[in-house]
Amino acid sequence: MTQTHRPVEGNSAEGNIVIAHHVHQKAWKWYDYFTFNVDHKVIGIQYLVLAFVFYLVGGAMAVAIRSELATPNTDLLDPALYNAFMTNHGTIMIFLWIVPAAIGGFGNFLIPLMIGARDLAFPKLNALAFWLNPPAGLLLIASFYFGGAQSGWTAYPPLSLITATTAQSMWVLAIVLVGTSSILGSLNFIVTIVNMRVPSQRWDQLPLFCWAILATSVLALLSTPVLAAGLVLLLFDLNFGTSFFKPDAGGNVVIYQHLFWFYSHPAVYLMILPIFGIMSEVIPVHARKPIFGYKAIAYSSLAICIVGLFVWAHHMFTSGTPPWMRMFFTISTLMVAVPTGVKIFSWVATLWGGKIRLTSAMLFAIGLLMMFVFGGISGVTLGTAPVDLHVHDTYYVVGHFHYVLFGGSVFGIYAGIYHWYPKITGRMLNEKLGVLHFVLTFIGTNLTFAPMHILGLQGMPRRVAMYDPQFAYLNELCTIGAYVLAVSVIPFYINAIWSWTKGKPAGDNPWNALTLEWTTASPPAIENWEVLPVVTHGPYDYGMHADDHAEDHPIAAEPVAE
Repeated sequence: MTQTHRPVEGNSAEGNIVIAHHVHQKAWKWYDYFTFNVDHKVIGIQYLVLAFVFYLVGGAMAVAIRSELATPNTDLLDPALYNAFMTNHGTIMIFLWIVPAAIGGFGNFLIPLMIGARDLAFPKLNALAFWLNPPAGLLLIASFYFGGAQSGWTAYPPLSLITATTAQSMWVLAIVLVGTSSILGSLNFIVTIVNMRVPSQRWDQLPLFCWAILATSVLALLSTPVLAAGLVLLLFDLNFGTSFFKPDAGGNVVIYQHLFWFYSHPAVYLMILPIFGIMSEVIPVHARKPIFGYKAIAYSSLAICIVGLFVWAHHMFTSGTPPWMRMFFTISTLMVAVPTGVKIFSWVATLWGGKIRLTSAMLFAIGLLMMFVFGGISGVTLGTAPVDLHVHDTYYVVGHFHYVLFGGSVFGIYAGIYHWYPKITGRMLNEKLGVLHFVLTFIGTNLTFAPMHILGLQGMPRRVAMYDPQFAYLNELCTIGAYVLAVSVIPFYINAIWSWTKGKPAGDNPWNALTLEWTTASPPAIENWEVLPVVTHGPYDYGMHADDHAEDHPIAAEPVAE
């Protein structure tokens, strides 16, 4: 590793000069992870563990939904409970699984380590942001006692105003809590990345994951308050007799759709941009090649952040949107494909000619490439008004966004877990179980979501518990795929729990990576380093220096004894 260590001085967020040489403190105890801890690594693990718990909850709801849809008639769930499962499945998977895991989990654990800082700029604010998530999850689960919110994760009025008022109010409060958490966390990341990098780290030496989190945080700060405003108005309509969105009292439901999608389409980028950052870290390390197009990837994240704010109305082509607006939002939607394509081509170019190690992390990264390209192509078709008008609210849309969000985000989260698990725990995950996990996930994903595109083109509507028998065969395939996906998590959870204490010791840098987080112990001690590191080269300079361990090493070839 060419990053060297020496006592240096760094700037705190408040602008004070702090001496970098610290006494190496002990690690946290297990019970510290259940407290209001302010260490960024503890909070990152808290985010990840809570997200994986809610992944099981949301996944169980998905299995129930697919079981119901295995036959055309309602055999398992009554329509009201089906709607409640569908609403909370989507809500939990977006707001309590992907976003907390990708941004809160990886962002908290990695950002200070990648920039040579001892913590985030505002540690107490960071802890507060995390502890807003558990009550949000409890509100969603408790809402089932009152019938469960039944209007879908979009909560469109007037449907959300006439079904399960108490449960819908609990749903709104839950989203406001996680939205507040997102705003606090984003503010913290921006201040930290801008102000707390070690003095020797230039902007063009910043790991691409940090660029991705920076762009994500800016996007969240700009868009989340708009959603919060819309939901607060909806809450007033539900409980205080106002009529912002009540059409029979002069309200306008389309305004709610504008407020909702101004956040909720960029929310796709909030979920996928951190995953793009993970991909940009995993691929060069496991391909043993410098990343192709560093600046193009970094700037494309910022471009997605900006253009992503001007595409929301493509969800509303059927809501009375005038033709000129359809054309504008069609063009702006297609423009997002440009910076996204830049990333895809850069990753493929990085893989080209590399010494690829087919580790579990790399398998999930390559799997993500395939899923996201497929989902991206179907997204381009949906972004054009003529096609969207034809397949709007059909299963084509369901298949598309699951390829993007499950095939994209979930595969990326798994790639990140397999890549950084040794740093987080000091132990290696079992690779055989990892490969089994990948194979089951890859098969299950395609079997579940690919037939949905055909169902949509044939005209099967989404959000229904009963359907025409002509769609039965493809729905059976989707349900079998969902069961395979459900089984796929078993080897992963066994692997993650068992390896935490019994896995092979990883050493400080089992992948011979070059970014700063690998220059400290695994797991990192409190305050990360005894002496802050000094950056002497880029984070992806594999093969460009004689002393950077760029040669192709086997995985954990020289494990460090405890």
